[in-house]
Amino acid sequence: MGRIFEKRKHKMFARYDKMAKAFTRIGREIAIAVKSGGPEPEYNPRLRTAIQNAKGVNMPKDRIENAIKKASSKDEGNYEEVVYEGYGPYGVAMVVEAATDNPTRTVANIRMYFNRGNGTLGKTGSLDFVFQRKGVFRIPKDDTIVPDDLELELIDSGLEAMEPDEEEILIYTSFEDYGRMAKALEEKGVVVKKAALERIPVSFVELPENQQDEILQLVDKFEEDDDVQAVYHNLK
Repeated sequence: MGRIFEKRKHKMFARYDKMAKAFTRIGREIAIAVKSGGPEPEYNPRLRTAIQNAKGVNMPKDRIENAIKKASSKDEGNYEEVVYEGYGPYGVAMVVEAATDNPTRTVANIRMYFNRGNGTLGKTGSLDFVFQRKGVFRIPKDDTIVPDDLELELIDSGLEAMEPDEEEILIYTSFEDYGRMAKALEEKGVVVKKAALERIPVSFVELPENQQDEILQLVDKFEEDDDVQAVYHNLK
């Protein structure tokens, strides 16, 4: 009985930890959006997207409002968006996106994770040939959305591909059409669970399971860092 309780407690803490990290990431996303375009969502498309993403991870409304208010304060530090590129073990390409108020601290941590994971930190832009930046919109599936109809409606807004699965619909656009698609979905009243400019691999590295585990452990290390917003790799 004690083991079952401990297992449940561990799962509960892991869930809360994951939620806390998601709220930290979204909080920084909101802060950057407010600093770059102001605190009024109706005049700041990036802030509207950040608020959508906050709702997608069930961030409470009062916490969203507090994050906007805090970001509007003169006392709030400025977060800088930084991208780190390198290779994990076995030649797996990795890109780490961060939002930090202390780049010196962040780059030291990222270098340490690479080194301890038998990887190497490279130069910015060195992996441009491995990843393409795409706009990715995640839409919850419901009875009001007919994927085929939606696909036809979005072609003129820059739709490149649509991938429905059991729980959501993924919409892909080019980097340049990201804003146009965001506006089109908003005008059509389509609820977006998450929207982001993601890095999609154009080539992959295939590894046996034990070596895959090493890569995924390194990804976990990056994601545990509060400064890290997203991690991309080309492990198949």
